[in-house]
Amino acid sequence: MVAQRETLSSTRHSVTHKFQIMGHEGYLTIGLFDDGRPGELFIKVSKEGSTLSGLIQGYCRALSLALQYGLPVNEATKRFKGMRFEPMGHTSNPDIPEAMSIIDYVARYLDLHFAEPMQAAVA
Repeated sequence: MVAQRETLSSTRHSVTHKFQIMGHEGYLTIGLFDDGRPGELFIKVSKEGSTLSGLIQGYCRALSLALQYGLPVNEATKRFKGMRFEPMGHTSNPDIPEAMSIIDYVARYLDLHFAEPMQAAVA
């Protein structure tokens, strides 16, 4: 079985969300497939040109490709929630009051806004 990459249309809807974690400002932009599923992520952090910024860009590219190859949002968020590194702490989002890292914050945001409800197991 070979996975097929689903590409986003040339013109697409997106969501841009401004956030702060312990005074570090960032913008999360999520490009959406026509059915509303996330298909690409971009994160712009205030420390442009830093190692953190470069690593975040790599994370966005890898996660975007994974989503385009069919990784469910639930699976991605399960693996990225709880990652711990600076900056961490209080956020500007009352729905996510604390974050252990930018990646933890993004995973929690995706989980809140795009994850499929968990199906109850059938006995």
